[in-house]
Amino acid sequence: MATFDSSEVIRRLGTRLKMRHLLLLLQIRQHGSLTRAAEQMASSQPAVTNALAELEAMFGAPLFERSPRGMTPTELGQVVLTRAEAMTHDLNHLVRDMEAVAAGYAAHLHVGVIPFVSGQMLSAAIHRVRPEGGRALTVAMHEDTSDQLMRQLRDHTLDLVVARASAATSLEGVTLEVLYRQQPRLIASRRLAARLARTGLDWRKLTDLDWILGAPNTPMREQVSDIFLAAGVVPPTPVVESYSSKLIGELIVASERAVSVVPADIAEELVRFSGVAVVPYSFDWTLPPVAMLMRTQGRERPACRMFAAALREAAAEMFAGRGAVPQ
Repeated sequence: MATFDSSEVIRRLGTRLKMRHLLLLLQIRQHGSLTRAAEQMASSQPAVTNALAELEAMFGAPLFERSPRGMTPTELGQVVLTRAEAMTHDLNHLVRDMEAVAAGYAAHLHVGVIPFVSGQMLSAAIHRVRPEGGRALTVAMHEDTSDQLMRQLRDHTLDLVVARASAATSLEGVTLEVLYRQQPRLIASRRLAARLARTGLDWRKLTDLDWILGAPNTPMREQVSDIFLAAGVVPPTPVVESYSSKLIGELIVASERAVSVVPADIAEELVRFSGVAVVPYSFDWTLPPVAMLMRTQGRERPACRMFAAALREAAAEMFAGRGAVPQ
């Protein structure tokens, strides 16, 4: 077996690898064809073929397998493509940072958040990174599920993520800090909430109402299903599946039959802005806590440190005295 000379590979890549090589690899993966990749890059097929050959010589092994069905990455190719994708995202972030600095800001940050995270907390954190007299950050907020946000954190699309922490979350190369825990609230229109409050908690009767729930196979949806199952009741089929707080509020206010279970902090926001009411029922769940996650190698970036500190302080102030922030 040939000995792998890491110093020689580093020398070759350091002196010969260019960003256009990485873009070429991503185009080949996307289209599975040198011809299509050449078209997308406004180049000729011979030029693209030669560039790929040069790349494979740098890495010392094939990066794609050729077949009548097209080109697919080899095992080494998958590794290289993962890094290439992260490097291109970092290049895009560099340009956004340059734009921010040119406009008088400190840097630009990409933050991922799951649905049903307190908008009040996020707003407070964003205001904290806009200090008077200091150089503030510009922030782009991206909303998605925890799984998708973690994938985007690892491929460098995102700099920081606010998501649910669970035992299934892989923390390799990632730091995690729990911000707060959420308690459940049943919400309904004011008239329906008053009626339900008089009758007491009866999960069997609740199944007859029009439920608005999140998507299947998400922690929120599974937790609501578990609550019904624990009561010996088949979980209801939702009439609407959505994580949009605004839509949930509008649907509930407009109906005398619509209900939903949401975290307490989201319920409070809906009470203020949409006019829904909280049904005074008490029930427990074990929803994973809301946590802040960053790449281990990226957390020392000043912009990440600044926003992380702002999130930490905003969560501590918002949930102080509620037993929501872990000790």
